[in-house]
Amino acid sequence: MTLKHMRIFVAVFQEMNITRASNILHMTQPAVTRSIKEIENYYGVCLFERINHRLYRTESGNELYAYALHIIKSFEEMEKSIRNWDEFGVLRIGASITLGNFVLPPVISAFKQLHPNLRIKVTISNSANIQQAIMDSKIDLALIEGTVSSDYLFTEILLKDRMCLILPLSHQLCNKDKIYLKDLTDYPLLLRENGSAGRSFLNHVFALHGIDLEPLWESVSTQALVKAVSAGLGISVLPEQLVKQDIFSNLLTTRKVEDETFVRENYIVWHRQKFLTNAAKEFVAQCHKFVSQK
Repeated sequence: MTLKHMRIFVAVFQEMNITRASNILHMTQPAVTRSIKEIENYYGVCLFERINHRLYRTESGNELYAYALHIIKSFEEMEKSIRNWDEFGVLRIGASITLGNFVLPPVISAFKQLHPNLRIKVTISNSANIQQAIMDSKIDLALIEGTVSSDYLFTEILLKDRMCLILPLSHQLCNKDKIYLKDLTDYPLLLRENGSAGRSFLNHVFALHGIDLEPLWESVSTQALVKAVSAGLGISVLPEQLVKQDIFSNLLTTRKVEDETFVRENYIVWHRQKFLTNAAKEFVAQCHKFVSQK
């Protein structure tokens, strides 16, 4: 088996579609199909079930995927170590929404001054997608809010931030002397989607208080939630960094929740088997430097 076979298998495994994998690999569909069949014949296993023209992963396929990723990454890391990758290569960075908005831009701007020829590719998505991209070796490292779910990921604490309750102006809760977490469930909750760092954090916090979250709205867009709250459609709990300007502009208001501070930790994350180039290590250091200066 060759490295090319491994790359083809990984592409098919990730896309679960021969046509899409062929386009990514710039190969014909018959050539991709033939390569998968060669691997199956060589090892005497079935990597994919083929039912009604669709692919389904088998246990053998899952096991080979973990090895194939490691083989491909090891080869790429070998190439990086013998080339001038730190100055003329590509660094792939991921970030969840809040950190992608407020930490990543100034960090990359400062980093580019040190490495003007290094290409930096950025992916900003919810925390679940970013973590999966690290697991699939589609990005090198990432800035992630809240909980990191996989033991395969190495984490360094970067900073702490706070989620805050936001309310429409003159909301009924503004008239209460003290607000408790259970009080929030009496009103329509407008929250980020499951899979986002903020939602995972809130699910955990409410669960600790024995409360099941049942939001009226779920959205991938923080701004959509902010506008809905300011229009009087409900209340929300969102990262303070993302809403403090709206609070300052008097578009909405905030109140303290007595029995919860909504403070969470944020991390720099990469795969435990990942080889970090010198440039990647410098990027991590640049993140910590930015945070220490704030």
